[in-house]
Amino acid sequence: MLHGAMTEPDHDLWVFGYGSLMWRPGFAYEEARHARLTGFRRCFCIYSVYHRGTPERPGMVLGLDRGGACEGIAYRVAAANAADTVRYLRAREQVNGVYREAHVEIELIEGPRREVAALTYIVERAHPSYAGRLPLALQGRLIRAGRGRSGNNLDYLISTLRHLRELGIRERELERVLALIGPHTARCGAAGHASPYVAGLLRAARSRPPAIRRKLRPAELRRFLHRLHLQ
Repeated sequence: MLHGAMTEPDHDLWVFGYGSLMWRPGFAYEEARHARLTGFRRCFCIYSVYHRGTPERPGMVLGLDRGGACEGIAYRVAAANAADTVRYLRAREQVNGVYREAHVEIELIEGPRREVAALTYIVERAHPSYAGRLPLALQGRLIRAGRGRSGNNLDYLISTLRHLRELGIRERELERVLALIGPHTARCGAAGHASPYVAGLLRAARSRPPAIRRKLRPAELRRFLHRLHLQ
């Protein structure tokens, strides 16, 4: 079940991480549990113009889009830290307002099974950075060439797959994207982006950026920045 934007809680807060929050949460938490969200899937459906790309050369980042199911990590944050955690997540996730802050029902599947309401970030399909379901080969070309304030887009993909494997989760679509970027990259896994082969691959890709279907204009992106200041 999907609920609207949350207010600052006066009780423990659950946060559902499905991308970089799995390996770099950035906030204090009391426990972390393997969890499943039904009704949304993890996919590369967002053009990244900040963390993993630029407006001139977008990369791609993960979002939760409608349909399917997604496994990730649920973090329990103490009530005393909940308000600060929400503010931190808004500053981190809502750089251009591409996500909708929402409470969703998730199932904790590690240890005693139960359902809890958790804060997470769902892709906003009306946002100009929403890419939809691009062909996997195009996703691979964008990721291969992308680099933003948080580093190389390829590192983001490799780190995501490594942490999913540690959880025992297979994301075959993401694995296929990595394989399309280059067989050597896929074999190297987490260390692949450090190899001379991949460094050369990245340099070549950035010299020939792939075309996307629309330009990402700064004025359009600013329409969604109010999400940084939701109450």
